Amino acid sequence: MSKAAQYGSGVKAHSVYMSQSQLIPQARVVESFESQMNLPVSKGSISNFNKEAYLRLETFENWAKAKLIDSELVHADETGINLNGKNGWLHSASNSKVVLFHADEKRGKEAIERMGIIPNFSGFLVHDHWKPYYSYDSIHCLCNAHHLRELERAWDHDQQKWAKNLRKLLEQINTSTKDAGGVLPLANIQKYIKQYQKILKSGENECPLGPKEKGKRGRQKQSKSRNLLTRLRDYEDDVLRFMKIGTVPFTNNMAENDIRMTKVQQKVSGCFRSMNGAKYFCRIRSFLLTCKKNNISRAHALRDLFEGKLPSFMD
Repeated sequence: MSKAAQYGSGVKAHSVYMSQSQLIPQARVVESFESQMNLPVSKGSISNFNKEAYLRLETFENWAKAKLIDSELVHADETGINLNGKNGWLHSASNSKVVLFHADEKRGKEAIERMGIIPNFSGFLVHDHWKPYYSYDSIHCLCNAHHLRELERAWDHDQQKWAKNLRKLLEQINTSTKDAGGVLPLANIQKYIKQYQKILKSGENECPLGPKEKGKRGRQKQSKSRNLLTRLRDYEDDVLRFMKIGTVPFTNNMAENDIRMTKVQQKVSGCFRSMNGAKYFCRIRSFLLTCKKNNISRAHALRDLFEGKLPSFMD
């Protein structure tokens, strides 16, 4: 009577590393074991290894969530994922030391609540102006990389001179803030605020509100340039917070970098075949990226995981 194959921690760790860190499809992982190690490992076994890693990392996820909630600053972002042909979302919360992903069928407040970080977070929240974030009492900080791109479009596409001038000013403020060590002197802050407001005021004349359509209720549709101008005016403090607080960055690039490999995964594998598969990916990728941020070998961390040990940064 044949017995089920028993695999050691090294095989399990290597399998999870290839499929979840290197994003190699399961069929190619099987081929790698067979051709390089003469070891027969089925796709079912690889799925089981991923599930086992996911279950072993429940303690890590709880630790990461608590760390992010208690931190001074969190980057937040979200990106679309394919859940077996249906639209889904991957949500990200991170800082320089911790990353946590969450897979959900929703993008908005329901998903943010289920992830459970931002509703309990009161520090600086860096994001791309996704409106549901403003439902929470964090100190909001907006991504200026997005603003620079939108301002460039307003100039190139709509010939909005105010947008060209404001883009130049934001870049100048960023350079000055870096040169000053992360925080500008009060006199410089006041000077830049006046310049910022003056440019937007000129934009009010160059890009006025469109006429109200007769008989139409509610908010009137405006051009992209006008909507941008209104947003930059109404959220001035959140746009310029980076020059006043040393820990607040100019962009939300950290969050975008953290979720970039998710897009690679979608290109390589096409989709997640189930929500469970997406959840396995999110928790394991969160762990591996957190290991990287803490200068811990991801391969060694996975081997330790299957031997019942968690990384020293969790002590």
